[in-house]
Formats: sequence, C-alpha cells, structure tokens
Amino acid sequence: MPRKKQSLTPATEPKPKESAAQLIKTVRRQTRTKYSAEDKIRIVLEGLRGDHPVAELCRREGVNANVYYVWLREFMEAGKSRLKGEATRGATSGEVVELRKQNEALRQSVADLHLEVRALKKSLF
Repeated sequence: MPRKKQSLTPATEPKPKESAAQLIKTVRRQTRTKYSAEDKIRIVLEGLRGDHPVAELCRREGVNANVYYVWLREFMEAGKSRLKGEATRGATSGEVVELRKQNEALRQSVADLHLEVRALKKSLF
C-alpha cells in the first residue's frame, strides 16, 4: 500500500539554511553576557585603580574594551551629575520604612494636638 505524502505545516517546514555569519550572529546575540550594575562598577573601579592594564582587565572579565570605555563614560557622567546635584538619590527600602513610621507618628501627634485644641476651645465657650 503506498504511503500518503504528508503535508508540512509551517512549524515543521524545514527552515532555509542560514549563512554561517548569520548563525554566528544569532548565537552571540542569544548568549550575550548580561552584567549587573555591581559588576560594571567593580570592573570600572578596577580599571580606574590602574593595577593592571585595561586590556588585561577586559580580557580577564570577558568584556570588549569598547564596552568598558562606554561603562567608564557612563560612570563618570553619573558621578558628575550627582556632584552637581542634578540627580536625586533613590531611597532604600529601609529608609522608606523609617520615613513612613516617622510620618505616621507625626500624623498621630498632629491629630492629638488638634483634639486638644478643640477640647480647649469648647471649654472656653
């Protein structure tokens, strides 16, 4: 009995072959390392310290030298704007909790004083 020819759906259809360059680009894009802010700062500060050449530092950390210099420029710009007072520092969660407690205490004391003033006014009249 002859087999029926199966029709290929778009999901099972063979993809056209990518060129080697396209394949390399795709793999690099998908395996790109994401550095945290702390890692970037650590690397930039190591470079500023000057114990080792920047090229050696970049090789050791697996960072392109151009990327290092972009991070350095951003780091310096952020510091300059902070010193000028242009940037506001975000509060940490601990500071926010403490400020909320202070706010609540102040609201409570204002409410108590308001009640005292009302009671005194009523007693005078």
